[in-house]
Amino acid sequence: MNINKRFLVQFFIQLILTFSIFLLVFLSFWAIIGFSIMKNEANQDLSKVDSYFFSDRITIQGEIVKIDDDLKQLVTNQNGWLLILTAKGNVIGSYNAPKQIPGHFKESELASLILPNSPATVEYQYWKLDETSPQPYFLLFGRKNLETNILNEIKADIDWKNHHLNLSESSLQQIEEEKAWVQLINSNGKVVDGYGTNQQPVTYSTKDLLTLPKTKDDSIATYFDAETEQTIMVGIHESNSASSIEESLFKTVSNSILIIFIGLFLVLLIVTFWYARKFGVPLITMMKWIQNLGSGLYEQPLDLHQRPILFNKEGKLKRKYRLYKDLIATLSQLTVALKENEAQRHKMTQTREEWISGLSHDLKTPLASISGYAQMLETENYSWTKRETKEFAGIIAEKSAYMMELLEDLTLTYRLKNQALPITKEQIDINDFIRRAIIHFINDPANNDKEFIFHPYNGEVFASIDPKWFQRIIDNLIANAIKYNPSGTAITVSISPIEQHLLIITITDNGKGMDNETLDKLFQRYYRGTNTSDTSNGTGLGLTITKQLVQLHGGSINVKSTPHKGTTVRIILPI
Repeated sequence: MNINKRFLVQFFIQLILTFSIFLLVFLSFWAIIGFSIMKNEANQDLSKVDSYFFSDRITIQGEIVKIDDDLKQLVTNQNGWLLILTAKGNVIGSYNAPKQIPGHFKESELASLILPNSPATVEYQYWKLDETSPQPYFLLFGRKNLETNILNEIKADIDWKNHHLNLSESSLQQIEEEKAWVQLINSNGKVVDGYGTNQQPVTYSTKDLLTLPKTKDDSIATYFDAETEQTIMVGIHESNSASSIEESLFKTVSNSILIIFIGLFLVLLIVTFWYARKFGVPLITMMKWIQNLGSGLYEQPLDLHQRPILFNKEGKLKRKYRLYKDLIATLSQLTVALKENEAQRHKMTQTREEWISGLSHDLKTPLASISGYAQMLETENYSWTKRETKEFAGIIAEKSAYMMELLEDLTLTYRLKNQALPITKEQIDINDFIRRAIIHFINDPANNDKEFIFHPYNGEVFASIDPKWFQRIIDNLIANAIKYNPSGTAITVSISPIEQHLLIITITDNGKGMDNETLDKLFQRYYRGTNTSDTSNGTGLGLTITKQLVQLHGGSINVKSTPHKGTTVRIILPI
């Protein structure tokens, strides 16, 4: 997978994770609000919550019922009680229930409790528990209707004709204990008598009476006396009024929003640091790496312990850098290449200086000879004989030819390097071509101390070559085998094809061979492995030119050598 696809996959995964996190936060937010609302409702009035609230707090195992302590406390605070019944009406569990509650309810009794026809002194609310069970259980929450109880107790003592409440001591005590209030209202809506009504109005309009249940925070019970057209109203101050419930709910929601905001901020902070670590740190490291390359420091960034930052102790790429492994691989290759090029450049510079020094000496020596003999010929103090003059001219001509050869080789090697050498290929019989080249060396009397052996291919073998430049290749290789080996060396040239596509020309000698250092630098343009003071050793460019000419023909050249055992040169050409 390349770096583009890897980035797409990473960002897609991160997008999914981010969406999941925000969805989780959103659901958590609403879950907290819902839980807070349900908890507030439960704290204010258990009759308003759903069955799930009780299912988590009531455990039923057979006929054994366990009620959570928190639920018991809520029931106690709301002056109520709990009854757990089977589908047949049997009471299997209860809490804070009055003593007169029976152990079994008939269907008609349950209906009268749950669906009263008139204001009752006791209110019941019911829920179905564990609806998935084949035998569900029912929960009844009951509590006394205090305002109705007080109303029933005082309405028999009221003096309707004189518009007087006429409250008894027990009624007054009950009103005080329950923090209740009582008002007697005539047919015109005017309050003619009352008790505990410091905050209640003294007159009521029709509109006030119609909206009274919606606007009052108190629980109210009323009784209308048809004969006197008067109404008695009893109310109990509820500590858990609608305004207090709304205030508590608003506070809870505000706290939830604050918690969610803080959570989102922390998530954003964590994601920011995570992104910085996952994307920023690797990019900064690679920028530092590139900066090192630009400043000539060809190595990976290192930590304080001088160990590579990108890799662990096992030598494996660290997890946070794996996204950029393609780029890191490219930078590693570039670092190695630049380091090798720098080393090669230093080596080439040193070799060039050595070669220029040798070349300068090579030119200076023949120039000194030419200058010396010229000065001798032009002197007036001595008359040279014809034989001496001819000898001097021959030496001058020899030195000039050597210098010309050196300059031609320099020109040729740079033309080859710049691919500016024209080449004209022909189909040539390689057996005949190399046979004639070897005969040329055999006929030279200077080579009488060497033995030449030729193994042609048994058959015809043709190759597309430029005769002029391929002759230069063969001549250079055979001349080197002659020049750098002692008398009695056998030089063997053989030809063999590989299938019908390649041709191998092998030049082998059993001479003194070469060491590894000389072999490694054999084809370098600025390297000479011989003594530059000896002009007979040539220009030092022969093998460099030979390799370039072989490559120009689409072939390759390889040299193997062992000191004191000889050298083998192998040329591979396409047929």
